Amino acid sequence: MKTVTITSETILLAQFLKWANVTGSGGEAKQLIQDGLVKVNGEVEVRRGRQLLPGDTVEVGAQQFQLTKDA
Repeated sequence: MKTVTITSETILLAQFLKWANVTGSGGEAKQLIQDGLVKVNGEVEVRRGRQLLPGDTVEVGAQQFQLTKDA
């Protein structure tokens, strides 16, 4: 599992996928999410506007990410 540090209190799921270099664009992020290929905390998430918090986990295929907040 890869740890990804964010600098704000929350981040939108689509923004996170770009921030973590999972996708190169918002369009790619939107497509992954709409296709049901993204899980948040173990459950499929289809809302690209989902707010993620430090401690959340995101899975895309075999890739797993843990969010942390910059101290």
